[in-house]
Amino acid sequence: MFSNPIATYQQMEIESDVRGADPHRLIVLLFDGAESALKQAQAHIAADNVVGKSESIMKAVEIILDGLSASLNLEEGGELAGNLRALYSYMVSRLIHANIHKDAAAITEVRNLLGEIAGAWREMGQNMRQGNSPRG
Repeated sequence: MFSNPIATYQQMEIESDVRGADPHRLIVLLFDGAESALKQAQAHIAADNVVGKSESIMKAVEIILDGLSASLNLEEGGELAGNLRALYSYMVSRLIHANIHKDAAAITEVRNLLGEIAGAWREMGQNMRQGNSPRG
């Protein structure tokens, strides 16, 4: 019935986390998912696993486009939201390049960019929980 009980448990834990999460936490989960997929893609490149590399990169692309970029509110977010959308588009183009050319450096570039944004997002969440204004 369960081919991999650990994977099944982890999937159930993730689904439970998503169901109970506030909108800020959901974005953090998207960043975490993209980071995990990109880490796997780099491991697949090192192992010369073309299928695994492509699947992992496409999972990251899907998270960036259908999760992070799609969640931007361009009307209320103004210039910042527009800049983030452009940055997410750039990341996707770099990941497509990485997929075609097995370019681990392009994946590292995207991981670094996502890490910067995720760090700022997490800091903003901590400030909100502590009652500080987002502007400091």
